[in-house]
Amino acid sequence: MKIYDSGHEVQASSMRIGIVGLGLMGGSLALDLRPLGHEILGVSRHQRTCEQAIALGMVDAASTDLALLTAAEVVFLCTPLAALEPTVGQLVPYLHPETILTDVGSVKAPIVEAISPLWPNFVGGHPMAGTAESGLEAAQPHLFVGKPYVLTAIATTPEIAITTIATLVQQLQAHLYYCLPTDHDQAVAWISHLPVMVSASLIAACCNNADTKTLKLAQALASSGFRDTSRVGGGSPELGVMMARFNRHQLLHTLCAYRNQLDQCIAWIEQEDWGSLESQLHQTQEARPQFHSALS
Repeated sequence: MKIYDSGHEVQASSMRIGIVGLGLMGGSLALDLRPLGHEILGVSRHQRTCEQAIALGMVDAASTDLALLTAAEVVFLCTPLAALEPTVGQLVPYLHPETILTDVGSVKAPIVEAISPLWPNFVGGHPMAGTAESGLEAAQPHLFVGKPYVLTAIATTPEIAITTIATLVQQLQAHLYYCLPTDHDQAVAWISHLPVMVSASLIAACCNNADTKTLKLAQALASSGFRDTSRVGGGSPELGVMMARFNRHQLLHTLCAYRNQLDQCIAWIEQEDWGSLESQLHQTQEARPQFHSALS
């Protein structure tokens, strides 16, 4: 796997940029790109969201009609994973042949495989940024600053499309990485999708297995440790299901490996093998800082 990190910011002239899906990601993109001089055209399924985005100064124009994007030079697809392919199918009739599409989905291989034949000027993308909140109200400026932003171009992706999206990513002050779609999905299964399932399982285990009295006390005593480890498990259920559905094979692999690690931990405690447990904890203490991108 080859991954490259950009080390400098690239300037670009203003562009007409479309954003399909004015939620957390789409709204945050609009908040950062419009002040840079780009014209932002937003599309949402809901008229109220369009009106709100205009009122907040996030976009120059907004509509529930994809025809608004006829003049767009670049379009960011910020819909749920399951809606990406059908959205592109509906969008294609309105696009200029040179328009560049990119997405922000957390799974890349099946998305790139599905969309690239529909629109050759497609660059798979995934900003590793976000919050547990959703919707336009959750959008915030500078969400992508200092965060990894992965582009998953393939052999047939036009160079001009890659360069254009890379320039916009660098304007967001994100750290730009390139890798293959399958490599991306293997990596995020470990550091993004597995943690969501583990975190959700932690919450479920507490709720399902503690008696009422103990549960209430645990809820009262919960502090930073539980808050940090349970955060991603309290996020969007729709997003969690889409991670599992679209990255099923890789997620199952990581879940099984995690289960094996838990079984090993259980065995050490059952056998009172404190030395092995301590050795493992030393190893994890040393390994954690190596995940610098996620922890910075």
